[in-house]
Amino acid sequence: MNTTAPIASGGLRGEPCVLELSITDIQHAYASKSYTAEELTRAFLDRIAEYEPLYNAFVTMNPLALEDAKEIDRRFECGEGVSPLTGVPVVVKDSIDVAGLPSTAGWEKLSSRAGGADLVPSTDAPVIARLRAAGAIILGKTNMPSFGESGTDANTSWNGRTYNAVDRDLAPGGSSSGTATAVSASFAVVGLAGETGGSIQNPAAAQSLVGVKPTFGLVPNAGVVPLAASTRDVIGPHAKTIHDAAVVLDALAGYTLEDPKTIASIGNIPEGGYTAGLSEGALQRKRIGLYGPGWRNPALALSEETERLYQRAIAELQERGAIAVPDPFAGSGFADLALRLPDVDYDPRGTESVAYDLEQYLRRLGPNAAAHSIGELVKLAGESPLEGKGPLAWYVDALPMLKASISNPAKVPDLSSFCALREKYLRILNKIMQEKQLDALVFPQMMYPVPSLFGEPYGATTSSEINITGSPAVTVPAGAYRNGSPFSLVFVGRLWDEAKLLAMAFDYEQATRYRIVPKLRVASTPKDGVIVK
Repeated sequence: MNTTAPIASGGLRGEPCVLELSITDIQHAYASKSYTAEELTRAFLDRIAEYEPLYNAFVTMNPLALEDAKEIDRRFECGEGVSPLTGVPVVVKDSIDVAGLPSTAGWEKLSSRAGGADLVPSTDAPVIARLRAAGAIILGKTNMPSFGESGTDANTSWNGRTYNAVDRDLAPGGSSSGTATAVSASFAVVGLAGETGGSIQNPAAAQSLVGVKPTFGLVPNAGVVPLAASTRDVIGPHAKTIHDAAVVLDALAGYTLEDPKTIASIGNIPEGGYTAGLSEGALQRKRIGLYGPGWRNPALALSEETERLYQRAIAELQERGAIAVPDPFAGSGFADLALRLPDVDYDPRGTESVAYDLEQYLRRLGPNAAAHSIGELVKLAGESPLEGKGPLAWYVDALPMLKASISNPAKVPDLSSFCALREKYLRILNKIMQEKQLDALVFPQMMYPVPSLFGEPYGATTSSEINITGSPAVTVPAGAYRNGSPFSLVFVGRLWDEAKLLAMAFDYEQATRYRIVPKLRVASTPKDGVIVK
């Protein structure tokens, strides 16, 4: 069933329609002078004012958004060069530094509005600098769980829970909860999300969006509150379409001295960028590996309805010319590498670097910041995020190397065991992809329907494995469960395969168009409380 609504191209001058607006729509509207950047920005801010009270996507609004939009209009009037992102309203996950705006990472101790103390960076993270250089208009920073510790929701945020735009009763996905809600609700056109273990793909899938989890090292993650900046953390886009996600990735990807590991991206970015290869014939004769117990041992069973939707998706892929290869990892030993922790369906290895990474992050904040080391942070907050009741304390119990690193976070930690693990995973992954002649893996992104806001944890098929390997993934809408919650596919590839994955996902998207357009609810506030309409 095709659940995509017509894409708005903008209304009369001064009254732009922002619902499902795409980057291409915006650029056409600017070229035809249908509206200005200031008018478009006001339209988004008006929509936020109307609907945000029931969705809580934002933590902090950018007070300079309209001024930034006026500057874009000046550039248009002067005929200055523009990029595809010029004048496009975007949102940014709260963990990403925007100069002059607090970075709270969802932790109450880092928010003056929650009784804590603000950490205000003096410089933009490299990804923000790249958005600004491309002419994007940053509307605000979005909500997330405390230190990104949930892949399901933002319920632990000092700012309160974020709601799923598709259905307020469903979990929004985590930890990039607010970004997904803002983009899905058309509070912005696109947004920046971050992932260590499912945090780009889960919210995208839960809210019928496209999400791109890039190869580790393709996009700089300096200036981002870390979980595993040295080993796993990535920044990537949330968007309503593959094309829009590719446009954002074009702006974000590439080397910067501010993040030396991005030197690995040199020579691995496609000529012409990530939009150049988008093609409706991209799935033709492509060999795709399917989900099975070879990937997870024991394979976490897909629900009956998930299996039914997955089989339908496989048939749709085959109709586009793809060749399905069942359980290519059977007998490979890939699944045996997983770490099984009691009551936790998540492998945290690689997070041993978090104390060191947090120390480096704090040093970068600038001379006027309230803390420049973990020691100063503990004095400021009155407790450590890594110990006692801190949001990251459970990682210390699971990872002995992290416990040793906490005592001297300025010292480079021993990550040799993680490096050996990544190498084992990658050797098997690359061997199977080569032997089976696979172009991609295509799995159901979730194992069962999106849980309720206060239900079970989100069940993803790839959150640990692809973050340990550093592999890229593209999430794309693929339908809906009977209860209306979104169903999505995840396309996974080898390192630096983003262009191939985006092209195949684009082919599937164009053939099926399963994006669910949310019907938002509004609230009135009578004397006896809030009424949801």
